[in-house]
Amino acid sequence: MKKISVKIIAVLCALCTLLMIAVPSVGAITFTPDVNVRSEAVLMVHRDIGQVVYEKNADEKRYPASTTKIMTFIVAYEHIPDLENTQIPIKKAVLDKLKGTDSSVADLADRVGKTMSGIDLMYSMMVPSGNDAALTLADYVGGGDTDKFVQMMNDKADELGCENTHFANPDGLHDNNHYTTARDLYKITTYAMTLPRFMEICNTTRYFCQGDEYPLITTNYLIDNSTQYYYTYAEGIKTGTTNQAGRCLVTTATADGNSYILILLGAPYKAGEQEEYYTFIDAAALFRWALVGLELQTVKSSSTPICEQKLKLAWGRDTVTLVPEKDLNAIMPSGLKPEEIVVETEVDEVLEAPMKTDTPVGKAVVYYVNAKTGEKQALATVNLVPSENIDRSALLTVLDVIATIFRSYWFIVLFAVIVLIVVIYMIVSKIHRRRQRERRKVKNYRKF
Repeated sequence: MKKISVKIIAVLCALCTLLMIAVPSVGAITFTPDVNVRSEAVLMVHRDIGQVVYEKNADEKRYPASTTKIMTFIVAYEHIPDLENTQIPIKKAVLDKLKGTDSSVADLADRVGKTMSGIDLMYSMMVPSGNDAALTLADYVGGGDTDKFVQMMNDKADELGCENTHFANPDGLHDNNHYTTARDLYKITTYAMTLPRFMEICNTTRYFCQGDEYPLITTNYLIDNSTQYYYTYAEGIKTGTTNQAGRCLVTTATADGNSYILILLGAPYKAGEQEEYYTFIDAAALFRWALVGLELQTVKSSSTPICEQKLKLAWGRDTVTLVPEKDLNAIMPSGLKPEEIVVETEVDEVLEAPMKTDTPVGKAVVYYVNAKTGEKQALATVNLVPSENIDRSALLTVLDVIATIFRSYWFIVLFAVIVLIVVIYMIVSKIHRRRQRERRKVKNYRKF
């Protein structure tokens, strides 16, 4: 019971972390790397601040191949309370579903009639990309119904905000109704990365299941230092390949305090004809470009003056300096020049005291201007606050109220009415006095 509670807490923490990851703190600025990218769909995101630094067809529906197993891992993890001690039967009927599919397997056929721990099956699915392990986990969690497990996968995709994803199986074998996008796969992966054991398993190159004499060997040559594709800063996560999907890869890399997650879908592949590992080549090239050419910078600090605005109702001053509500951090090209950052403000022409440094009074849109092309991209929208607290003057407030009254529409109308009444009264009075004088003259005449 205690382990179940711990797992529930872990999943809740993961959801909170995902929400922080899924909401980028900066805008949609991206860069164009000097790299010949062969993958058809790409999304590269800085892990710490969620900024997209490069994308290509990121919302185009693609077949994910075995990167599907990232979602299979999520669902299995969330429905098997104790992976280390849960024993799962290896069924021949389940493994027979893979006959004739030319699947990558973890040789579970040698264990038919026996059991394996949930954790060994997770390694068997993620390290050598065993479709047999994926189906076995799906059968167990689905209570003998793989379709039920697949529905759980689709429900989870909806929960994570995936708008263009649909799963038809737990292993990634081709199905016309089995698709995702680089952006959706990013959402799925960032969530999976918050789960305990996920990165540990995905970054394993050799693993011995209990009782085995030979290890499981990773299909991810990017993290295997015995291959020509090894990239020293890479970690995990999952490969995938079918003729229809091409080569696919989800991976990360970290160096000098910067971490990126990279989704690559649809790199050229056709069995027996085009088998070069372009995903590994693309990944290494993009990581080198980002880790060398980009850096996390404070584009505008909370003490940077953005604009000076007119101010009223403050004694002894008529302007106020506005600054960003908080530091604006973003991934930018190394050696950024000041003229490459442009700020446009959205603030009332005249502001009123009192003002507090924690109360926004407007916004600023920060743009990055490419020095070579002149292209302007929105980097972020930040709240503007006064650089200091400013009190309101009681005397100026009273005078302003009086002035406001005098300038008001109804005051002007009332004043006009009063003036009109006075004018009418004067005219009537004048006429009345004239008539009275005329009457007195007539009266005096009659006396004579």
